[in-house]
Amino acid sequence: QVQLVESGGGLVQAGGSLRLSCTASGSISSIDIMAWYRQAPGKQRELVAAITSGGITNYAASVKGRFTISRDNAKNTVYLQMNSLKPEDTVVYYCNAQLRRAYSRSYDMYWGQGTQVTVSS
Repeated sequence: QVQLVESGGGLVQAGGSLRLSCTASGSISSIDIMAWYRQAPGKQRELVAAITSGGITNYAASVKGRFTISRDNAKNTVYLQMNSLKPEDTVVYYCNAQLRRAYSRSYDMYWGQGTQVTVSS
């Protein structure tokens, strides 16, 4: 059984910062891409930032320069440092990992349960 557990969401004032963490646990052989998505009510889930196992990153235009994604491969953990937060960043954030389970030949996609981020104006 593989689980992605997120933490770090909460309430912050506009201009403030939050750091999200997500740790993958279970019988994992390797993790390729780890990413953060977000989803507002009634809208499609959108990519916020992604990072490969080698550290190559990709960001949505709306967060570039404000958010930083990083990962600790030894801990199977991905982080999202969010600075200069805006009220429009208020949504649920989901962790995502493309990983290969032990004794599996393929990479599958897994999701965390989501963590709420609320930015007050």
